[in-house]
Amino acid sequence: MISIPHKAKQFLVLLVKLLIVGGAFYFIYDQLAHNDKLDWQKFITLFRKNQSVSGIAFILLLSVLNRYFEILKWQNLAKVIHEISALQATKEVLAALTAGIFTPNGVGEYAGKALFYPKSEAKRVVFLNLICNGIQMILTVIFGIFGLLYFNAKYNVITTQAVAFLFGGFIVLIVILFSLKKIKIKGYSIEKLLHKINEISKEIHQKNIFLGICRYLVFSHQYYFLFLAFDVDLPYLTLMAAITSVYFLASSLPTFQFLDFAVKGSVAIYFFGVLGVNEWIVVFVTTLMWFLNVVLPVILGSYYVLNFKTKTVK
Repeated sequence: MISIPHKAKQFLVLLVKLLIVGGAFYFIYDQLAHNDKLDWQKFITLFRKNQSVSGIAFILLLSVLNRYFEILKWQNLAKVIHEISALQATKEVLAALTAGIFTPNGVGEYAGKALFYPKSEAKRVVFLNLICNGIQMILTVIFGIFGLLYFNAKYNVITTQAVAFLFGGFIVLIVILFSLKKIKIKGYSIEKLLHKINEISKEIHQKNIFLGICRYLVFSHQYYFLFLAFDVDLPYLTLMAAITSVYFLASSLPTFQFLDFAVKGSVAIYFFGVLGVNEWIVVFVTTLMWFLNVVLPVILGSYYVLNFKTKTVK
């Protein structure tokens, strides 16, 4: 086996760090600078009209809470390996977010967290991160289905036959998955996955679900309050139904973290267009959500990436 000198290893690690951080910042700049749908003049005019220190502070607080609940979720799940502090959980979550920003569906996040642990724990870290993200996806689907049904009952954007077909397909998929749960693919099966999930204590699962619900309520209502800040006057349930529907449908599409706002924006334009909301407002609100909940944490995460020390323990 070829041995790489220590100095060469240090240089390669530094190069990878710089590529991750540089790539993250380039993608952020590219999306903000070259999006022709962002009408900055309208935004500045409206901002000056409605600017409020308390309002800005409240929106920023929701961004902090959104990421804080995610950090608490990871701290809670990491107990399965060993106890970590809230500060350590913050480092791991933010650094992993930065590493995953330009990978499909944020898969780089899994590898990012694994780097903080010995190689022997890599599989467990990836599995726990799957549990962490999985509960968020399940909650997005549950809230999204109810939101979509409510929205559809009022505006009939999807035919009854299409709704029946979607639910029928969903039920058939569940039946197929559970009927084939013993079938193994490369040593893995649904039955084995469920067994691994059951090995984690109920207390950890319950806390994970509770924190996932808190996080979902925070970022969905942040979306809601941003629309209010842009003078969108719609009933609470109607606006929340549109928001949960957008998150549900947009999360079902494969994408990159740095394109997340573009995908959500495209879906949001359709739903809020039905409600008569101007397209530029939808684009700006979606972009602000992305900036507050992805870009700002990535900027902080870049610090942890650049200061990351590789594990020497095998």
